[in-house]
Parts: sequence; C-alpha cells; structure tokens
Amino acid sequence: MLTSKQRAHLRSIAQSYNTIFFVGKQGIGEELVKQLDDVLNCRELIKVGVQENCEFTAREAADQLAELTKSEVVQVIGRKFVLWRRSKDPKKRVIELE
Repeated sequence: MLTSKQRAHLRSIAQSYNTIFFVGKQGIGEELVKQLDDVLNCRELIKVGVQENCEFTAREAADQLAELTKSEVVQVIGRKFVLWRRSKDPKKRVIELE
C-alpha cells in the first residue's frame, strides 16, 4: 500500500508521461492486461486513457486493471489514470520510493 507521500511522488513523475494505452469500446481484454503487465515490469509507472465510447468510467477501469495486473492506482483524473507496480526484478527498478 502506498503512503500519501509516495503517491504524491509518483504523481509528480507521471505528469511528464504520455498516455500510452487506451481502454476503448473493446473493454478490458486479456491482450490489454498482458501488455500492461509487460510494460509495468519495465517502467513500473504507466498512464492509461479511457475513450469516450468505453463502457467503463476511468475509476472503474483503473480499479479493474489494478486488480488484474496486481498494481496500484496512483491517481484518476478525468478520463486518465496512472498505475504503479514495483518491478519484480531489482535490476529493472526505475523508481525509488522512500
């Protein structure tokens, strides 16, 4: 579980990130979950957008994807959200948290 200080640190890092994944009318499928899982292993922090034609709100999509990828929701703003998960490989850890 992230502390508020850690969450604030991750939010500040995520500001400079581009949205690299989108949840659309296809919803949340196995392929999206696998791709997010792979990227979380490398980058630890990702920004995801929810398209207008999606059946989920950003909060619903964030919560569901966080559960499926075993990550944590850092923030949800509008139609975007940020997920974080510590890399399993200590050599690949990019973000240091206090």
